[in-house]
Amino acid sequence: MARGPLYQVSYTPQFSGHETFPLRYGWLKKVYDRVSETTGDPDNRSSCWDENAIARFGVGKNMVASMRHWAKATGMIEEPSGTNTVRPTRLGEMLFKLRGGLDPYMEHPATLWLIHWQLAAQPEKTTWFWAFSHYPALTFERDKLTEKLGRLAKERQWVRVAMTTIKNDVACFLRTYVARQPSGKSGHDDALECPLTELGLIKAVGKRDGFRFARGPKPSLGDGVFVYALLDFWTRYSPNAATLAFETIAHAPGSPGRVFAFDENDLADRLTMLGDITNGQLQWSESAGLKQVVRNIDLHEMAPPSWLTMDYDNRAGREAA
Repeated sequence: MARGPLYQVSYTPQFSGHETFPLRYGWLKKVYDRVSETTGDPDNRSSCWDENAIARFGVGKNMVASMRHWAKATGMIEEPSGTNTVRPTRLGEMLFKLRGGLDPYMEHPATLWLIHWQLAAQPEKTTWFWAFSHYPALTFERDKLTEKLGRLAKERQWVRVAMTTIKNDVACFLRTYVARQPSGKSGHDDALECPLTELGLIKAVGKRDGFRFARGPKPSLGDGVFVYALLDFWTRYSPNAATLAFETIAHAPGSPGRVFAFDENDLADRLTMLGDITNGQLQWSESAGLKQVVRNIDLHEMAPPSWLTMDYDNRAGREAA
């Protein structure tokens, strides 16, 4: 049974927290290191973000708040409600721990695709989720996107969501994916673009505030992140279902087809290889005229984060060769 409405139920929208700064290179690693140092303290939340943290990071208070926001939004750290604790997540440790981390310095494209998924597949990250999963056209203008999000906030009766806040969030969203054009007036700090601009998911077109989503094949997206994303989506969308329809994977809000901006043919090509990639745990089926993915194992037994190592292992093998 379809579970699409799960992505439309009431939740707390998020249009702020980044202090207008997009994610930058090195931030997630720095936050992970800071949190890891204090993990043994059961009341470490305050010490992680106090004046000493500001001095250590070498940035202002607002930028520290932004770093904290992105580390939480990407799922690299967590601050459980009802506690004064902050700790690395399993995903954060897999990527950033000093010894054995898959990609401590975000040098691999798999890490960028994973971070994009962590942001754009979550309804709470409202502008990111809505732009990739609900915006009805391939091309858009900055002001139109802002207006549509404003109407959404009114329709959902989200309180305390000002248009100025939405406008700033849209600006940060665009700077996440679209590199600024070089300018003689840009200082060194302005040149530090968000690493997700490398994915090429959104392109500037025509006039200054025109953009388009770059739908099509994603050759730098590895099989490991793709399988991780599919299982993550499946777990949230319909965890008890033994099959997942192609239409759902391609078009449902928060699906791999939407978030990775695939064309249907490109997505189908990916899905047909699932049997080989997962050793039969997932299988592509077109029997009885139904296009769907069949799972042959419990979702929890498939341990989604473990699939990420595939992309990094493949890289290591290629470098050794």
